[in-house]
Amino acid sequence: MNPKPLTSDLAEALHASGDKLPVVDTSDPNRVFVVVDLDVHERAMQALREREDLAAIDEGIAQMEAGQGIPLDEAFQKIDDELVAKFGT
Repeated sequence: MNPKPLTSDLAEALHASGDKLPVVDTSDPNRVFVVVDLDVHERAMQALREREDLAAIDEGIAQMEAGQGIPLDEAFQKIDDELVAKFGT
């Protein structure tokens, strides 16, 4: 990501707003972006990844409890078979 410098009026508005500032794309007024501090953005993305990971784990547990899983050796064999079919031996 290549950071772009804020104009002084946007920087002033961002500092006055606290931690976020909605901005409108002048070429498409239907697109609104939110300028946030990079640290805030990174923490939010980490929290989202953790939430998605937990949801995936919960889904896997539910599938396992419903008897939808396959034994590990069968899963590895299936992966091996798919790789051989795609790339050869």
